[in-house]
Amino acid sequence: MPEPLSFDPIRRAATTWADRFGPAAGMAAATSIMRVQQLLLAQFDRICRPYRLTFARYEALVLLTFSRTGALPMTKIGERLMVHPTSATNTIQRLEAAGFVTREPNPTDGRGTLARITDSGRAVVDKVTGELMAADFGMGALDDAQRAQLFDLLRLVRVAASDFRADG
Repeated sequence: MPEPLSFDPIRRAATTWADRFGPAAGMAAATSIMRVQQLLLAQFDRICRPYRLTFARYEALVLLTFSRTGALPMTKIGERLMVHPTSATNTIQRLEAAGFVTREPNPTDGRGTLARITDSGRAVVDKVTGELMAADFGMGALDDAQRAQLFDLLRLVRVAASDFRADG
């Protein structure tokens, strides 16, 4: 890991932004969110890597563990993970190659495919989940009230962007 910078580059950019373009609060907040996303994803991928996973593949496995039967149609996987169908297919193919899922015909849709988590997939979810929870999902700098506040604030941004229906 590289040495931390001796200054906050986003704060410095916000000062320059304000001098050149005007109010910088929106830019600084958005840029901070993007940077935190990069930091969290890097940490999560480091945790997942020894298990032959990326965080995106781990999320797909968790989604399958949340389903009643341990299986979901490929279309639902892409929908619920909010990714393009091609990305969902690629993720499931890699999980299948690792032995964490199987693919089978969807009995309710002759053209569709189900992805089903295997016992080894469930075992790896348990291991990775334990490590992510031990790492506090990278949120150790915040207390529970701050985490809840952050979630509520970011949810407002997601609702405004039509990420989902606010009544959902």
